[in-house]
Amino acid sequence: MRYLYILFASISFMTSCNSDDLVAQESIPTTEENTYFPPNNSSEWQTKTPESLNWNTSNLNDLESFLEEKNSKSFIILHKGKIVVEYYMNNHNVSTPWYWASAGKTLTTATVGIAQDEGLLNINHKVSDYIGLGWTSAPTEKEDLITCKHLLTMTSGLDDTLGDDYSPSNLQYIADAGSRWAYHNVYVKLQDVVAQASSQSWESYFNTALKNKIGMTGMWNFFGNSNVYWSTTRSMARFGLLMSEKGVWDGNKIISEAFLNEATTTSQPINEAYGYLWWLNGKESYHLPQTQFEFTGELIPNAPTDVYCALGKNEQKIYIYPSRDLVIIRMGQAADEDSFALSTFDSDLWARINAIIN
Repeated sequence: MRYLYILFASISFMTSCNSDDLVAQESIPTTEENTYFPPNNSSEWQTKTPESLNWNTSNLNDLESFLEEKNSKSFIILHKGKIVVEYYMNNHNVSTPWYWASAGKTLTTATVGIAQDEGLLNINHKVSDYIGLGWTSAPTEKEDLITCKHLLTMTSGLDDTLGDDYSPSNLQYIADAGSRWAYHNVYVKLQDVVAQASSQSWESYFNTALKNKIGMTGMWNFFGNSNVYWSTTRSMARFGLLMSEKGVWDGNKIISEAFLNEATTTSQPINEAYGYLWWLNGKESYHLPQTQFEFTGELIPNAPTDVYCALGKNEQKIYIYPSRDLVIIRMGQAADEDSFALSTFDSDLWARINAIIN
């Protein structure tokens, strides 16, 4: 009997201690790491080690070798703004500019969002409200159906088989706006909309409203029939960080979160994997440039479902991974052969990223 009493008392004491310990543990405040923003007009950028994130560093060499073999010029992974991985290769360095190609479409998205936040335009209004009638060769009643949002979502209804030229003679009607998804260079007309709405040149407004506020370098240059942005890899990473932080830069609201939420979710019922010039993973189907086929499955099978991305010709990439606070950048030449946006490189790259971060 005495043994049972001692045993019971011991259990009660242990339980009491464990309970007290639990209470004590719960009362310890936890601190979440704040996002770091690299200072503007400075080459300073804080880093952290992959080991501090418990990543599998034994697979880093495989990632670097893969990137180099696939004609990459640079690669960056940010976690909460700090650089964890940064590679330069194939005659490229931290200060060398490179073209964004269609990944730069998302710069237009962001700038349009800022202009709307400032009350200069409304994406639901007609394009012709800002730049006048006759900007296409479609019948007036069909041109008048096209809103700025249709350009953001690639649903203008204009013929995408006529090439990248966006002069009026090359912008021909094929379907009513909103009824057909087709990857088309006509989105560039949004830059004219911003210029007219702001009474500035496109580049002047872009520089003041976005570029200078987050410390980006770079410039717009015409490349073929497109207005293409060129910058360093770190400038691309700055823009990715702004997106990851829902439009906030070091405490300053640059773009409204509401607009970015719209921009990074399915924007129309035809292509589930497309927002406002952003590509979305984790959807049940997707369309690709230069085709009207619907493909089943996720855009990038090896990437997490919450990833959204800016994809440019020859593998210019911005991947935003919200649930892990990661921004991933790749610049370079085509991994295998020229590609317009998506290629097998995306899934192959994500297989190697997963081998490190998971």
